[in-house]
Amino acid sequence: MAGGTIARMIRGKCLCEGVRFEIPGPLGPLGYCHCGQCRRASGSAFGANADVAKSDLRFVSGADLVREFESSQGTFRAFCSRCGSPVYKRSVTRPEVMRIRLGTLEDDPKLVARVHVFVGEKAPWYEITDSLPQFQQSLPLRR
Repeated sequence: MAGGTIARMIRGKCLCEGVRFEIPGPLGPLGYCHCGQCRRASGSAFGANADVAKSDLRFVSGADLVREFESSQGTFRAFCSRCGSPVYKRSVTRPEVMRIRLGTLEDDPKLVARVHVFVGEKAPWYEITDSLPQFQQSLPLRR
């Protein structure tokens, strides 16, 4: 309880409820990814994702149901092997971070979307109507 803040648990689960997890730590910023891989993995116009420390993603049940698919070199997308729900993405370039799929969350993560990325790959049938910043590819590197 550093600085008087109270940690709150965020719970999530897959469609069949076989995979259940908790996140006691903070989530990173919410971003909408329109890349082809996120669209196909989510079955929707974009993926809604946020970073979480690997040490803060705790499986309550169903860890044995989680399977990973290497969607591109060094990038792994995890899903429930029973129902197919996407759970997270991880990369060998950032081993301490998991990109949690926010559609699996049961609790409000209290996040506000900040950005659309990979809009150059956006689904042609989807129109972005908000005023969030848009990037044709990923976010520019911070220096």
